Amino acid sequence: MSLTSIGDLAQSFVLRHRNAELKQEMTRLTQELSTGQVADVRQALKGNYSYLTEVERNLEVLSGYKVVTAEASIFATSIQTTLGRFQDVGEKLANSLIVSGGSAVGATSGDTSAEARTAVDILVGVLNTRSAGRSIFGGTATDRSPTESSDVLLSELKTALTGATSPNDIIAAADAWFDDPAGYDAAFYRGGASSLSALRISDTEEISFDIRATDPNFKKMLLFASLAAIADDPAFALDEQQKAEIFTQAGTSLLGARDSITSLRARVGFFEAQIDGTATRNATEMTAMEYEKSALLQIDPYEAATKLEDVQFQLQSIYAVTVRMSQLSLANFL
Repeated sequence: MSLTSIGDLAQSFVLRHRNAELKQEMTRLTQELSTGQVADVRQALKGNYSYLTEVERNLEVLSGYKVVTAEASIFATSIQTTLGRFQDVGEKLANSLIVSGGSAVGATSGDTSAEARTAVDILVGVLNTRSAGRSIFGGTATDRSPTESSDVLLSELKTALTGATSPNDIIAAADAWFDDPAGYDAAFYRGGASSLSALRISDTEEISFDIRATDPNFKKMLLFASLAAIADDPAFALDEQQKAEIFTQAGTSLLGARDSITSLRARVGFFEAQIDGTATRNATEMTAMEYEKSALLQIDPYEAATKLEDVQFQLQSIYAVTVRMSQLSLANFL
């Protein structure tokens, strides 16, 4: 009977090769146990990547929507806060004008107009509010303030009222200037001619923030606040009774304009609710996609642990054999 053997060099090579294989296998099993997913995706999916690719694409899309909904939420919150400030200033001025309208004598009318000028300055500043470096009421022109200063507004309005002598004439002329595209829109507004493009927040939903500084609700409040601010101007030569008439009518109209701002805030509130609801649905769908991906690539931890223990045993056996072989000598052989 013939015996087949291999030389010492070949045997050493076989042991080293097997040692490297076991170490590589142990690294793979350790990685799988720590991550809970297979290391060799191709083998786990039998080369069929189509479903995994679709899941990963959906995750990328949902990740993009997550960023968009976060930005949209911040933008909507900024608009809501700004509208609240705009409304509060108008309401406070309305109350002051109604009170002053009944007793606008002497220095009182001057104080009331001064308060109105301060309110106009604040209202214009509110319209020029920016969110994350972008103007929120300038339409597509987000890189600049959507309006001129309050001084420009009052100056242009006074020019437009030249020749008006009675409160009714002044109010009618002011109303016409604010509505005229060649008036307020051309002389005071400097934002974009169109609203911001709609933001797509899901595969089926998009949202459009179409509120600009040219909105009639903004104009209405600025109109009556500005009238109160210039009522005391000597150029109009109004007596105290006429000033009181303007203050009273402006105050009453400002209260009506406040309700219009409430309607704007309700619309923005609807946007906020839509964004929050969509963000929640997107997050739920993303969780489901991540679960599906995990299910495709997950391992059996018990099986992996058993294999790892077996590999460790084999590796220890190789080390033991290597030590025994290193102790062989001719004297021991004989």
